[in-house]
Amino acid sequence: MTDIERTVTELFDDGRAIDAALKEAARDARRFHKAMGNPMATWLDGKVVWVQPEDIVVDEPTVDAGTLAE
Repeated sequence: MTDIERTVTELFDDGRAIDAALKEAARDARRFHKAMGNPMATWLDGKVVWVQPEDIVVDEPTVDAGTLAE
């Protein structure tokens, strides 16, 4: 197994970096939709609903991009 494969395996085993990256990607998607003025589909109470751009909430970033690979 190479060093890169071990690193990927370790990332999947731990999962925190992957979770952080997914949260950051979702935040960026909300930010993008809001900035472009496009509604965004989401899941609410077992149904797909459209959220209008003015109602999209974009949280502040909570992940330091430099820590994703740690």
